[in-house]
Amino acid sequence: MRIIITGLVGQYPFGGVIWDYLQYLLGFRSLGHEVLYLEDSGAWPYDPVAGTITADCSFALQSLQKIFTDFDLANSWVYRNGADGKFYGAGESVAREWLRHGDLLVNVSSAGWLRDYDLRVGHKMFIDGDPMFCQIGLLDGSNPQYAGRLRDHHSHFTFGLSVGQPDCPVPLDGITWRPTVQPIALDHWPVTPPPAQGPWTTVMNWSSYPPKTWEGCPYGQKNIEFKKFYELPKKSPARFQLAMGLGVDAQRPADHLRQIGWNLVEPQEVVPDHLTYRKFLQNSVAEWSVAKHGYVQGKTGWFSCRSACYLALGRPVVVQETGWTKHLPSGHGALFFTDLDEAAEAIARVTKDYSHHAQAARQLAEEHFEAKRVCQHLLQAV
Repeated sequence: MRIIITGLVGQYPFGGVIWDYLQYLLGFRSLGHEVLYLEDSGAWPYDPVAGTITADCSFALQSLQKIFTDFDLANSWVYRNGADGKFYGAGESVAREWLRHGDLLVNVSSAGWLRDYDLRVGHKMFIDGDPMFCQIGLLDGSNPQYAGRLRDHHSHFTFGLSVGQPDCPVPLDGITWRPTVQPIALDHWPVTPPPAQGPWTTVMNWSSYPPKTWEGCPYGQKNIEFKKFYELPKKSPARFQLAMGLGVDAQRPADHLRQIGWNLVEPQEVVPDHLTYRKFLQNSVAEWSVAKHGYVQGKTGWFSCRSACYLALGRPVVVQETGWTKHLPSGHGALFFTDLDEAAEAIARVTKDYSHHAQAARQLAEEHFEAKRVCQHLLQAV
C-alpha cells in the first residue's frame, strides 16, 4: 500500500512531537508499505530562533531534512509553506499524485486539512490524540470548517480508550470512535541500564490552551491536576526533574514550584530534538506525571504517547488514572494514582522492586505499543 501520514514536524521540530508522527511512518514501513510524510496544515512557519511566526520556512526545512535523513526517509517527505503555498522536499507533484492514487491517508491529530487537492485516496483515517477536547471542538460550533473536515473521513480512531463506553461523557454525535494507542518503533528505543540515583522525570506543558466547556462542565489542562500534587516532593524521597513548558501566557509558577521541591528544566534546552528527547528519558529512573484535567474529568481512558516511550526503554511509569487501567495492565511497570497518597505509594512500590517493574515496563510496551502491532490494527479498518 501507499500510505500518507500527516504531521506537524516542520512546525514543531521538537522533542516528543517528532516521535509522535515519525513512529507511524516507521510502523507502516516495517509492515512493508510505502510511506510519505505530508505537512500541509496551512500554518505559517515558526522560527524558534527569532521566536516568531514568519514567511521564511528555512528552519522547518533544515529540521525536516535532518530528521528524515536520520530515519532513512530523506526522500519521503513533503512540506508546504502556509505563507505562500510552495512545496518542498519530494515536491508538489508527488504530494498530489499520492493523494489522488494512494491507498490510505492517516490524518494524525488534525495535522492535515488538505484544501486544494484532487483527493481520491482510497481510505481517509482520522486519529485523535486529544480526547474530549477534540470532540468538544467538533460539536461546540466554534469552528464549523474543522468539524466538517473531521467528519469527512472513512474511519475515526482515538487515544481515548473509553470513548463510547457508558461511563465516559465524551460526546459522540454519530461518530464511531475506535480505540488506539501510540505506535512505538521499539528498535529505536533500546533498553539501557538506568542511571544510578537518577531522577523521576516527565516532559509536559503547564497548560497547552485555555479550558473548553461542554454541557456546563469545564475541561482544563495539566495545571489544574498538578496543583493537587504540589506536596509530592515532601511525601516521597524520590528526586523529581520536570521538563515543563511555560503554558498559555507563560503562567507556569516556576519560583513557587522550585521552592516546594520540584526541579524544573526548560524543554527547549534539554529536549530540543528527537535525540535529546530520547536521551532525557534514558537518563531517568522512571516517569511520574499527571494528565490533562479534561482527560481525567472526561474519564477518557487516555494513555500518554510519552509514557509509552518510557515503557519501551524499560523505565516504569507512575501516571494519573484517566480510566486507562480498564484497557491496559496496571500494577507492574505501569502504576496509576488518583490522589497524593496513592502517588507516593506507587513511587515507593517501584523503588522497592525496581528491576521487576523495569522488566515489566518493556514487556508492556512490546505487548501493547509495538509499532507493527498498532499499525496493523489500524489497517484492519481499511
